[in-house]
Amino acid sequence: MSGLELKGLRKAFGLTEIISGVDLKIADGELVVFVGPSGCGKSTLLRLIAGLENVTAGQIVIGDHDVTKVDPAKRGVAMVFQSYALFPHMTVRQNIGFGMRVNRVPKPEAAARLEKAAALLQLTELLDRRPAQLSGGQRQRVAIGRAIVREPDVFLFDEPLSNLDAELRVQMRGELAALHARLGATMIYVTHDQVEAMTLADRIVVLRAGRVEQIGAPLDLYDDPDNLFVAGFLGSPRMNFLTAEVQPDGRLRPNGYAADLPSPVGGLTPGRRVVLGCRPENIEITDDGALTASVKTVEQLGASTFVHADCASSVVLAAELRQRWSLKNQTTLRFNLPTASTQLFDADTGLRIRQ
Repeated sequence: MSGLELKGLRKAFGLTEIISGVDLKIADGELVVFVGPSGCGKSTLLRLIAGLENVTAGQIVIGDHDVTKVDPAKRGVAMVFQSYALFPHMTVRQNIGFGMRVNRVPKPEAAARLEKAAALLQLTELLDRRPAQLSGGQRQRVAIGRAIVREPDVFLFDEPLSNLDAELRVQMRGELAALHARLGATMIYVTHDQVEAMTLADRIVVLRAGRVEQIGAPLDLYDDPDNLFVAGFLGSPRMNFLTAEVQPDGRLRPNGYAADLPSPVGGLTPGRRVVLGCRPENIEITDDGALTASVKTVEQLGASTFVHADCASSVVLAAELRQRWSLKNQTTLRFNLPTASTQLFDADTGLRIRQ
């Protein structure tokens, strides 16, 4: 296995730039997840690494080799697509072994690789079945098996669980995490699902409009985002945001309210526009709360309750409650934003304001 490095990677279609100067180092054996909204360039970036798109500028290095202009088949990568892309007339054994036959891998070695991959993916008893006789999860395991037998330096996954139902996705997430632990392989995984990103990744790369917004361990990005975009993208429901103005005494007055809140950051210039950010699980609903909101919807999920309420300035507040509160629509509730759990962002640039 090998690590991977992207150096100033750019991709443009005509005058439209899709990937804008991405620099990234991925260590040997690391599982890195690319996340971002639709159209942010995450799949294009994966296709550049695979060699399925030509690079406009920059370098792709796998191990010690510059593979920027190397043929896809010789890069030492194996890709698992959103579509299983299995041959319907072939058995599982034939589908997994097809690439080895094309590349003329000696039969004894091919058989050994196939049996090892089948055992790893719990496919041994299914080797003589055809794709139509398999479940969605089993078909995806066959597609992964086809990649494993190539013994690549880097595995590339392009939203491989998108076609599965919710229960199978949870199961396959666990299987992929276990597979990575067993193989110790370098993996790059593309998804728009933040739950997949948070549960699978050693590190997450958050992309927007072809640029890297932030890179870090899942909980580091969740707890310590660099800007409003990252703070709002990771988390479901997303972080709550209230625009406020710094008062002469350094306290913060949210738009639409007469009450002031203590600032988590000192030394701010009076009159400066900022954004207060607080996760739903940190919102305090209490009888003496400084701010008010009108209950819009209540979602009872058993272990927790999500309350969505209309605040001033048409902002919708989301609060996660561990108690089973009985709240009705239009009920007025009072809440606080705990200073220790509140983050501050510049309202104009969106960048985090740190102490």
